[in-house]
Amino acid sequence: MRSLLKFFLLTFSATWLLWVASFAMSQGSGAAHPTLGLLAGAVFLLGVFAPALVALALTDRAEGRAATLALLGRIFKWDVGWKWYLFAIAYMPVVKLSVAVLHRMITGAWPQFGQTPWYLMVGAIAVSTWAQAGEEIGWRGYALPRLSQQFGLATASIFLGIIWAAWHLPLFFFPGSDIRGQSFPLYLLQVTALSVALAWLYWRTGGSMLLVMLLHAAVNNTKDIVPSADPNATNSLALSHSLVGWLTVALLWIAAAYFLLRMRKIKILQPDS
Repeated sequence: MRSLLKFFLLTFSATWLLWVASFAMSQGSGAAHPTLGLLAGAVFLLGVFAPALVALALTDRAEGRAATLALLGRIFKWDVGWKWYLFAIAYMPVVKLSVAVLHRMITGAWPQFGQTPWYLMVGAIAVSTWAQAGEEIGWRGYALPRLSQQFGLATASIFLGIIWAAWHLPLFFFPGSDIRGQSFPLYLLQVTALSVALAWLYWRTGGSMLLVMLLHAAVNNTKDIVPSADPNATNSLALSHSLVGWLTVALLWIAAAYFLLRMRKIKILQPDS
């Protein structure tokens, strides 16, 4: 638990400080200065990668280079069966399309659909999967196995989801952020349910970070097939009025309940197992 507390404290501190610095650089004269704008973007991205950087530093210091290389090796664990690739790519699209059908059944009208072509989504998933290592080395590679030793995998996946959602909290208040003003309580419920799905996939693929990175990228790039965002939202601490958002939460938690049931007796005994 001591290593976990250190990981969470350092990750939150590093990320939030870097994001605040990025926001400060992008305001005022910085907004019109190309070089400062690029620097602000780099600083923001460094904050996104803080979970991985902290996890690797702590692992190297406490367990040595071999453990660090083993942690990094999880990124390239690809031989897990094609069905898990299909699950990772299709999970969020299936949820969102099911939400659209439920919305039609409840209201008699289809919800608003996103305008991004499917082939751009596929391309974005392929490119951004590798960028998810910046988060997943920390969250699923480092924190999840250690939390599971203390609480079991099911409970650990919920705890980690709450922490993971809280890590994003500043983005709900920064001007210019694409989630500014959106409902954080709704986001918390969605992300916690997704954390359960990611933990289940991590367990079922024998600790493949590649597959959880793929699922993470697929969620990010397909969630707006049917957008949950409320265009009129201004209070991030309020509950959302988006029917699509709440239907998404309901379906994600129905799936999460199944995953939790399957994981209820599972513990990951070693951080790199």
